Amino acid sequence: MSGPQCCENPPTLNPVSGSGNVEKLGGLDAYVSGSPDSKLCAILVSDVFGYEAPNLRALADKVAASGFYVVVPDYFCGDPYDPSNQERPIQVWIKDHGCDKGFEETKPLLEAIKNKGITAIGAAGMCWGAKVVVELSKVELIQAAVLLHPSFVTVDDIKDVKAPIAILGAEIDKLSPPALVKQFEEILASKPEIL
Repeated sequence: MSGPQCCENPPTLNPVSGSGNVEKLGGLDAYVSGSPDSKLCAILVSDVFGYEAPNLRALADKVAASGFYVVVPDYFCGDPYDPSNQERPIQVWIKDHGCDKGFEETKPLLEAIKNKGITAIGAAGMCWGAKVVVELSKVELIQAAVLLHPSFVTVDDIKDVKAPIAILGAEIDKLSPPALVKQFEEILASKPEIL
């Protein structure tokens, strides 16, 4: 779960950062970058700070430069976590922005992306977003997944994934420590059908 160490150094959000643009996709505002004529899409699912984080948008632009149509959805509808708001700590904020809600909101987003002629969709989730991506992988709504600091993901989640998945953990991470990431790797190694 997102905790204090995740939130100690929040980004300075900037709604105009990046070389892409914001448009409505599947009912959500989304930062999009890359050619809409691409047949390949990468969805970047943010951490609790949301889709206006400049480094996230820079990553989207870099992936787009490799030929992908990249979508960074605003799952928080303009309400990213604000660690300076003492009246709404992360434990309270997360009740309004559960990963299950993000998963459900992705379904119409995927339909909108497919309606653009996209034939393959992968997703990368950071922290909060990793759980959303794992849920998409469990029901084969995406063809590939990447998890970065997967703070809400459990061993049981990994047992149910059905798409090829890469997990990027950190050496020092209290929420998804190396021992847990190692368990994830062992489970995935026993599932050759998704490698």
